[in-house]
Amino acid sequence: MSTTMTSPAPHRPRRPRRSAMPGFGLTLGFTLSYLSLIVLIPLAALFVRAGGLGFAGFWTAVTSERVLNALWLSFAGALGATALNAVLGVLFAWVFVRYAFPGKRLFQAMIDLPFALPTAVAGIALTTLYASNGWLGAPLEALGLQVAYTPVGVMLAMTFVSLPFVVRTLEPVLEDLDVHLEEAAATLGASRWQTITRVILPLVMPALLTGCALAFARAVGEFGSVIFIAGNLPNVSEIAPLLIFIRLEEFDYNGAAAIAVAMLAISFVLLLVINLLQHWSRRHAH
Repeated sequence: MSTTMTSPAPHRPRRPRRSAMPGFGLTLGFTLSYLSLIVLIPLAALFVRAGGLGFAGFWTAVTSERVLNALWLSFAGALGATALNAVLGVLFAWVFVRYAFPGKRLFQAMIDLPFALPTAVAGIALTTLYASNGWLGAPLEALGLQVAYTPVGVMLAMTFVSLPFVVRTLEPVLEDLDVHLEEAAATLGASRWQTITRVILPLVMPALLTGCALAFARAVGEFGSVIFIAGNLPNVSEIAPLLIFIRLEEFDYNGAAAIAVAMLAISFVLLLVINLLQHWSRRHAH
């Protein structure tokens, strides 16, 4: 009885698994390096600088009456401007997408004007218009409403610079919106208001929240256009970015960093809430 010996199969070295995305390692490394240099390292330096005050010093720096009033004006003004732009942005985007009228291209270019216009020029123009002797400021003051050098002027400037973010974010979504959905709703007996609130708004809500987040981020950090029309009165019309600038001019770098960290923390929380609302609206839209 003979036994047949089988030789073992030759060992084949394993080939390295290739990524489905060519250049993934290189692009990921470049992205993380760029993100670290531009965002993470400066933010870490900001926290380190603010930490030099200690907890008690940091708390004292950010809870003084002047700082709290400046933070309140910056964030309340930015939220007010964002809420106003949420309404105006939907109306403007709807008109630009659904209607053709003379001068449409001119009005669309005017919407983009805050993108190209230097913020200082925007602030000077708004102040000239809404000052007590301005074209719009004089009749408004005759009605008992003062705009320039008040919190109203701050919110006006924030609204001006952040409006394009909402309009330009909504326009592509409205262009891709199927008109047959509106026709089907009308066929089923829905009123125009029901069609808007139950058909159109749920579909455009994620894009609207994205535009509002961008508008809020721009408004809360706005400096150039606000300081001219605000008047910069402490505890009245002084914004937090200006107060940071004042602290830097006083060589109080730790105090400036403390206010910046407070702004960063509040902005992060508010943007996180907006992103959660956006995620919730997407789930319910589908």
